[in-house]
Amino acid sequence: MVTVGIDPHKHVHVAVAVDAVGRQVGRPLTVKNGPHLITGLLTWIRSISGGTPVTWAIEDGHGFARRLADGLLLAGQEVVWVPTRLMVAHRKLHAATSAKSDPVDAAAAAYAAIATPGLDRHRIDEQVRELRVLVDHRADLVKRRTMVINQLKAQLHLWLDHTPGDLLRAKTVASVTALVADASLRPHVRQTLHDMLTEVAALNHRVRADDITIKELVNPLAPTLLQITGISHTSAAVLIAEIGDITRFSSSAKLARYTGCAPIPVYSSDNERHRLHRGGNRRLNSVFYTAAIVQKRWDPAAQKLLARHAPAKGTRGARRILQRHLVDVVHRAMHADQETWTHQIARCQQAA
Repeated sequence: MVTVGIDPHKHVHVAVAVDAVGRQVGRPLTVKNGPHLITGLLTWIRSISGGTPVTWAIEDGHGFARRLADGLLLAGQEVVWVPTRLMVAHRKLHAATSAKSDPVDAAAAAYAAIATPGLDRHRIDEQVRELRVLVDHRADLVKRRTMVINQLKAQLHLWLDHTPGDLLRAKTVASVTALVADASLRPHVRQTLHDMLTEVAALNHRVRADDITIKELVNPLAPTLLQITGISHTSAAVLIAEIGDITRFSSSAKLARYTGCAPIPVYSSDNERHRLHRGGNRRLNSVFYTAAIVQKRWDPAAQKLLARHAPAKGTRGARRILQRHLVDVVHRAMHADQETWTHQIARCQQAA
């Protein structure tokens, strides 16, 4: 039996293998967090494990490790989550010095997993995974569509005042088609521009199809979340896909830190202030930014909050306060939706 402890990070993951009696097997591995992550980890562990069963113990690092855990589980591996608090004692016990490093943390995760057999096993909720695939696919389609439209604008100089979103409207598509059909254009130029317009139309159709599917899937999963002003079906799908199990975040403050919505305290000459947090999950941060902008326009309570804080914090500072408040609202809504969702699954299993 081999236990692999992993210390996850944004750009790289560090893995250390430990056998059943606590001896390290092979050398620690530092692998890039990219498309070849799972292949690299499996190739490495097969070369040193000798075919014995392997358990992957991952430090509970929330978003940084979730995709790693999903990939390992889909590859047929057993994955357990190791709370950080369990690693502290093993880090002090097994480290040669008191220094802290990524290999030491990875080894501590493995030792903690061996000493605590009842740790939570990672699982994949198929509904969440389905949403995650659709959301990622839709995002890729939108990026591709924007790229083609920008190329079209670069070639069709008479259309420079328009934005990529204008080609979502039938009237604008008709006017651009008329420009492309101009007889003064050379045949190959006209054909290329026509092909680009055709591709944009096809991408529009595929994005709309994904929107319809996402809406059908999100409606039963997030009824409370969808009641929040500024949270569309696509935004709710992103929240569910990126966060998954909301109970991973024991408080809204931890969720705010993960999404980059929690201001960072800065101290200088006994002057306490806070600055913008530019880290965190930028995809989720974008969802909260969009919701704050929508609420600024349409929600009276949000308008009052912004008016109260704007004189002291400025327009941007007030908006960031609203984003932080929205994290609290979303955290409560996702807890309520997940409880309802869990009860429905339990009833279906009992009925079966």
